[in-house]
Amino acid sequence: MALLSPFGCAFPTLAQPNTTIEQTFADSLTALPKEDLGVSGGFYVPAYSSVAMSQGKLRVDFSVTLSVHNASETQPLVVRRIAYFDTAGKQLESYLKAPVALKPLATVSIFIPTDDVRGGTGANFLVDWAATGEIAEPVVEALMVGGVANAHYAFISQGRPTRTVSKK
Repeated sequence: MALLSPFGCAFPTLAQPNTTIEQTFADSLTALPKEDLGVSGGFYVPAYSSVAMSQGKLRVDFSVTLSVHNASETQPLVVRRIAYFDTAGKQLESYLKAPVALKPLATVSIFIPTDDVRGGTGANFLVDWAATGEIAEPVVEALMVGGVANAHYAFISQGRPTRTVSKK
């Protein structure tokens, strides 16, 4: 997580309309590949809808924007799952009814408004993806924006690839 900096202007909080990713990002999507999806992966993305400040006496709420970027210049990226979880690990939302394919260099995003604090201090996303063959690993990150009084903050949390760890 990298702190960008406090800045002096506030961003308006706009709720994500009740539209699907397919509707909102139609220009970013393409047809699902007909070939087998031989490559797959996943990301765990920490997100903070609330942060404790001032020795834990103050809670600051943040909007969260999760972005999934296809980093390939030539291949579509299939996004199989985008799910949002709270601090206790309970799934709050699932944003895909079926997999979608992102065009090369295209992006889809999910917006959680500032007043949606269901995720809490340990909110997170799981994003599962696949491709037909070798592909640049997607870039998945969450941007949090919020503030208290005249201080406003923005910071980014980068997704971490999920891998199974086992004994050899």
